[in-house]
Amino acid sequence: MALVVAAGSFAYVYARLSREMDARLAADRLQPRLQVFAQPVRLWEGQAMSRTELVASLNVLGYAERAGRDAPGAFAVDPDGTLTLVARGGPHASRHVRVDFTRATPQPRIRRLEVVDGERLTGLELDAPLLTSLEAESREKRRATPLEHLPPTLVDAVLAIEDRRFFEHAGVDPVLMVGALVTNLRGERPYLVGGSTLTQQLVKNTVLSPEKTVQRKLMEQVLAVSLEQRLTKRDILELYLNEVYLGHRGSFAVHGVAEGARLFFGRDVANLSLAEAATIAGVIQAPQTYSPFRHPERARVRRNVVLATMTEAGYLPADLAARTADEPLEVVRYALEDEAPYFVDFVGQILANRHPELLRTADPVEVHTTLDLHLQRQAQRAVRAGLERIDDRARAAQAALVATNPRTGELLALVGGRSYRTSQFNRATHARRQPGSVFKPFVYLAGLERAFLERWTDFTPASIVDDAPTAFATDNGVWRPDNYGDRYDGPITLRRALARSRNVPAVKVAEMAGYDRLAGLWRRAGGSPIDPYPSIALGAFETTPMEMASAFGVLATNGIRQPLRAIASMRVGDGTLDGAGSAPERIARADLTFLVTNMLRSVFRDGTGTAARESGFWLDAAGKSGTTNELRDAWFVGFTPELLTVVWVGRDDNQPLGLSGSQAALPIWTAFMDGALAGRRTGTFEIPPGIEFARVDPENGHLARPGCPGVITEAFLAGTVPGLYCRSHR
Repeated sequence: MALVVAAGSFAYVYARLSREMDARLAADRLQPRLQVFAQPVRLWEGQAMSRTELVASLNVLGYAERAGRDAPGAFAVDPDGTLTLVARGGPHASRHVRVDFTRATPQPRIRRLEVVDGERLTGLELDAPLLTSLEAESREKRRATPLEHLPPTLVDAVLAIEDRRFFEHAGVDPVLMVGALVTNLRGERPYLVGGSTLTQQLVKNTVLSPEKTVQRKLMEQVLAVSLEQRLTKRDILELYLNEVYLGHRGSFAVHGVAEGARLFFGRDVANLSLAEAATIAGVIQAPQTYSPFRHPERARVRRNVVLATMTEAGYLPADLAARTADEPLEVVRYALEDEAPYFVDFVGQILANRHPELLRTADPVEVHTTLDLHLQRQAQRAVRAGLERIDDRARAAQAALVATNPRTGELLALVGGRSYRTSQFNRATHARRQPGSVFKPFVYLAGLERAFLERWTDFTPASIVDDAPTAFATDNGVWRPDNYGDRYDGPITLRRALARSRNVPAVKVAEMAGYDRLAGLWRRAGGSPIDPYPSIALGAFETTPMEMASAFGVLATNGIRQPLRAIASMRVGDGTLDGAGSAPERIARADLTFLVTNMLRSVFRDGTGTAARESGFWLDAAGKSGTTNELRDAWFVGFTPELLTVVWVGRDDNQPLGLSGSQAALPIWTAFMDGALAGRRTGTFEIPPGIEFARVDPENGHLARPGCPGVITEAFLAGTVPGLYCRSHR
């Protein structure tokens, strides 16, 4: 009776698992469930890009490195150092395009783009790169690839080390099982030999639980034989190579040899070397033990075991295996960062909150995002270099960077921390920190709004405010804010007070504007609600870098709030969904907002951002630094008409960083903007109607006379140009 019950139970479990196996493995087996793409890769003359970086981009696009360049989607590096590719799509599809680079340091640039035996190009658009393929119910990264696109050396390496008789057995290999047992008992090899076929491993990894019991092993064998009757050997091998688990990077489980090639070596799987293919094959047996990141020496030894096994199996000449075994093991530690994992997480949150049905649909989903992969890599490089520069002074510092197109609200680059591998906390979207002085532009905008409503003509960027120690009455008593470094300028124009980030003038302007008005302006600009206390004038509240990017976008667009968006469009099955969110909204007058933006241009000329000019950044830009009490948080926000970037630097434990915004955040901002805008034509800030210009003395704000030094051209609302001429200079 017990035997009958056991047999019935086994039959029931077999039927259930067989159906699950059919559903998971047989139908659309290489069709990714949800794919996330960046913007198409674009190249242009003058672009800050090295040959190595272009090769990395082509690997992401799945271009194969072949000397013959015989088909679309191929490329090769020529003996003279230029790179020639055969475009796969776009207006120059199937044409050979040559890319030449400068030898400039520290950042090479694209010197010339031209069609071979054809015209010179100013720009070239390629495919949209795949950032990741995600499963809705798990954090898995995979890059589905047909068997015919996998290199033979990689396939041979896997077969040699995992299942040499794969094409001979029927799912279970008694010869392999007995041979493995004898070899392990005799200790003939320095490693243990497994007894499971690839088919058994595939079944185990997809439909069975991980416990090691006789019942589970028996079920594995029965299902493996059943699967071999359903699918061809090539189909099973293809499924296995796309499903095999290769460890974790960050919080993502890495599945499939193609994704392993990207995250281990920064290459498309077609471009793997023999040593790299053997490394991936060696990881399969024990991904944590043989991880080339955690245990490089173990991984190297295991790689050489694979090479030796390939020779035993007749896949590889002994001399080639020996030469390859002498090669160093080299991995790309930042390959995961280059796939914008913080941004991918953010997109996943958007889908879960706004489009949960897409995570459940059986149709394939393509999510086309606003991310610019070139800018993302510039951002990663700038953040990494910026943090390394201050590591000796600010241990455990973290950073976030958000870059947007202020005209469209597109998120172009997003860095959420120093290393996604070690921390998946996205500081760009979730770290709520005090903004400090970076908030002050909104103080001055609120003051200009109050002056406009009250028809005051004597409150302009050239107006004088007394920068001196001042006591302010609050509900909690008398408050005496200090300037940074206890430096006071006395009578100073509003323009200079903002550029030099003086605290006392900012509080005076906020008091004049009204704290309720200031809090309301911040809320309309996209910030979280804040209480209308005097200290908000100095940024004594909490916000995120993402909120700051949204708010500063209002300044960059002359008063229009353009909601930020990460998704451009989505394709579900045969249908397309627009990724646009809320409509743009005017939340401030164009002329008043322009006055503040124009004032912020002085930050680079004679304010807290002058170091950017000293580093060689000469594009027309507006910006503001920010530093909070006890040097806990360092900010810099700046923008051109086409690109707005927020940088925050601080510590996760909120302990003092010990550096100001100009010291910690500005260098990252400058490096990123330099690389991002290299070779691009930048526009000018739009001057709205109702603005007049006059030459004024920067010290007293009066109309300039011929003898005034350092005269500037100031912007005013029509009818508010000062009537007095400077009497301080003759």
